[in-house]
Amino acid sequence: MSLLELTAVELGKKIKAGEVTVEEATSAALDAIRAKEDKVHSFVTIDEEGAMARAKEVQKQIDAGTLSGPLAGVPVAIKDNLCTQGLKTTCSSKILYNFVPTYTAEAVLNLEKAGAVILGKTNMDEFAMGSTTETSAYGATKNPWNAGHVPGGSSGGSCAAVAAEECFYALGTDTGGSIRQPSSFCGVTGIKPTYGTVSRYGVIAYGSSLDQVGPVAKDVTDCATILETITSYDKKDSTSVNREDTDFTAALVDDVKGMKIGIPRDYLGEGLDPEVKQAILAAAEVLKEKGAIVEEFDLSLVEYAIPAYYVIADAEASSNLARFDGVKYGYRTEEYEGLHQMYKKSRSEGIGPEVKRRIMMGSFVLSSGYYDAYYLKALRTKALIKQAFDKAFSKYDVILGPAAPTTAPKLGESLSDPLKMYLGDIYTVSVNLAGLPGISVPCGVDSKGLPIGLQLIGDCFKEKNIIRAAYAFEQTREYSRSPLAQE
Repeated sequence: MSLLELTAVELGKKIKAGEVTVEEATSAALDAIRAKEDKVHSFVTIDEEGAMARAKEVQKQIDAGTLSGPLAGVPVAIKDNLCTQGLKTTCSSKILYNFVPTYTAEAVLNLEKAGAVILGKTNMDEFAMGSTTETSAYGATKNPWNAGHVPGGSSGGSCAAVAAEECFYALGTDTGGSIRQPSSFCGVTGIKPTYGTVSRYGVIAYGSSLDQVGPVAKDVTDCATILETITSYDKKDSTSVNREDTDFTAALVDDVKGMKIGIPRDYLGEGLDPEVKQAILAAAEVLKEKGAIVEEFDLSLVEYAIPAYYVIADAEASSNLARFDGVKYGYRTEEYEGLHQMYKKSRSEGIGPEVKRRIMMGSFVLSSGYYDAYYLKALRTKALIKQAFDKAFSKYDVILGPAAPTTAPKLGESLSDPLKMYLGDIYTVSVNLAGLPGISVPCGVDSKGLPIGLQLIGDCFKEKNIIRAAYAFEQTREYSRSPLAQE
């Protein structure tokens, strides 16, 4: 068994026991990246020198007994919109092609304090805008299950790196499903925690009221352990919540007896691939057999989630991305006359078409004539969606459904039809609008051999419910390695 087949927690135990050194683990991951990157393109920056130097340093601390956590010495990949001091952070955009931050994102800092070794930065949709990792200025990432298909997005690079066994776990961000949907497409596990649980300090913002950092790994145990490590109250983030109940690993119990699970009928209707539906209902049946009470119910307002989400997210994006103007950092056009022309040319040359589309839409809905008609209406809809979930959670502990309506589409399919790509987020965006936690766990493969993800949604600050249900379900099946991981 190769080292890369181990989960993050398993590797951590071996390092602690002295069976494997941190340098051996880091070296194995870097070898895998060198061997597989041509086929998968998960990374935009690989820090071989920095990773090996850090591995030596961490090993010394483990030997001295100053580092003893479950993730000490375990190599990790970081999504390229999380700032890393001294290591290039581009958001997979030409406009930040040379940006090297002077500080590190709080979530990454928490991992470093726990002894993590950073291998590099993973590819993503430009500024996290997209659902396929095809809008990256550095080329598309490919799905390790089938190179002709997308890995999902925007955390596609992180999910593909875990599925291809180029790293032991990764960090992603989730604005409208960007951890859960690619986890589903790549056959790995990913958690989006409750809004405010993980600090957003150092995350290059897309939609500030929606973005949340979360883990991607092979199993639920890893995800719960990583989430526990990156969670902290942070004064530097005004949306950070001071929580007491962050011992997420305590929920790793194979027991769902009496747990009430609701399946929204709205999630099983038109647009859902029959094979995905079959796998989701089979997973619900497994939980039922384990003693959970499973029933269908009506969750209203589902059809309004996509328009409300894209109005709010694009409005926030148009404001957040105004800072990328070629003045202080990043790309600046070579030929220009005057400041205004420099702004225009730098932004038009440095920003890709999907990001431009969303900035323009966001600026439009915030303009004086349309603010009330679109933006305020979307905010009211957001509040109604939250109320609908509150009503559901007064009856159920967990909501169960698909993470995506289909398995991974072919490369190039989604970019030709942006509206179809937006509709692919139907089951994930409402979770962000309501600030809820969600997890995607592999629950099968379709007839094309592509993974299907089961999504479990919990009430605010009730991550333990979804972790418990996901862990209990996971105990009934083996982790399936992607074809690329097996090479």
